[in-house]
Amino acid sequence: MLLRLGTRGSPLALVQANMVRDALLAAHGWAPERIEIVPIRTTGDRVQDRPLAEIGGKALWTKELDRALLDREIDLAVHSMKDVETIRPESIAVAAMLPRADVRDRLIGAESIAALPQGARIGTSSPRRAAQLRRLRPDLTILSLRGNVDTRRAKVAMGEVDATLLAAAGLDRLGYGDVGVAIDIDQLLPAPSQGAVGIEVRADDSTTRIHVAAIGDALTERCVWAERALLAAISGDCHSPIAALATVAPDGLRLRAEILREDGSEHVRIDRSGLSGTAEEAVDHAQALLAGASPQLRRLFGH
Repeated sequence: MLLRLGTRGSPLALVQANMVRDALLAAHGWAPERIEIVPIRTTGDRVQDRPLAEIGGKALWTKELDRALLDREIDLAVHSMKDVETIRPESIAVAAMLPRADVRDRLIGAESIAALPQGARIGTSSPRRAAQLRRLRPDLTILSLRGNVDTRRAKVAMGEVDATLLAAAGLDRLGYGDVGVAIDIDQLLPAPSQGAVGIEVRADDSTTRIHVAAIGDALTERCVWAERALLAAISGDCHSPIAALATVAPDGLRLRAEILREDGSEHVRIDRSGLSGTAEEAVDHAQALLAGASPQLRRLFGH
């Protein structure tokens, strides 16, 4: 039986699709021709001149792949989990996540955030990164910058912006492990699900679901589900400057999370340990973050 693996067509997406393909072939001892990679162009790939939050949010990365999956044009879809909406259709299931990569952001164009020149122009379309940078350096000028990794690196090289931030995981997967300077998570807490690759299937396709589950990494899935539960509980979306990272500790999960005002003038952070990652805990974390926030910040998250 041929399995058709759907993916976005960007260089990083294709690398991640091949990672999933190779993992499935190895896990099941299949011949290479058993899996076909099917690139699908998404709205998020086509529209590059506006911030994602202005043109429909994370669904712009997933809706075409969802349609192809539900129309049975593909059998599974590969996503960067941080690009997947918190609430997904019941007809689609995340069957597995690959082992998580480096969760940090890397700064391209300077040796550190402190080393950026006064008033430096930083390119990013991420509300989370923009708010965090404004909190640390209110003098910086934040400019909207979208595109794939090579496009954004080129913008820095050509001087259109002085610096940008990119996910370390994506740079590593593309072979750019020596590019940029990793920023400590105590300074820039990452986006929920950053560094994780997920594989979705039709919820009623039990055979494919079982095949895909064989390559899942249980620790990654436990941490990412905890982060996504917090995101759902706080009603966070692509407009919301929110960061979260769950890690495994000897006494359970450790969850660090942060919400910010868009201009960086206010932020609230929690750091909790000994957790099990339940939905009830996520609600409690969300309430703790919001309790420490001003009315203006709470309104940003719809509360």
